[in-house]
Amino acid sequence: QVHLVESGGGSVQPGGTLRLSCDTSTYSGKCLGWLRQAPGKEREGVAATYVGGATSHYGDAVQGRFTISYDELKNTLFLEMHSLALEDTAMYYCAAECTEWPPGKRFRYWGQGTQVTVSS
Repeated sequence: QVHLVESGGGSVQPGGTLRLSCDTSTYSGKCLGWLRQAPGKEREGVAATYVGGATSHYGDAVQGRFTISYDELKNTLFLEMHSLALEDTAMYYCAAECTEWPPGKRFRYWGQGTQVTVSS
């Protein structure tokens, strides 16, 4: 059974930085990513990566500010978020297993989420 566990969310001021982590040790596949959902909005794809490859994809809203990475030794997925803005406030979900590329928000599994709040 796939069980993804996120951590690292919190509150930050605009322009700040956060790093999210996700324990993916129960997932043996290659396609991983991050989704987010803000109140009253649809869930959207933030970033995706193919483990072992050099391929990553980012949503237009975060391109150039967020970086997805994976530590194969620790089975941990990361999302480094820079220049955070008010509109980045959302619940962020670690996600796994996609059937197309780029996957956008189309993943089979996701975790419980970690809240990111950007406010002044």
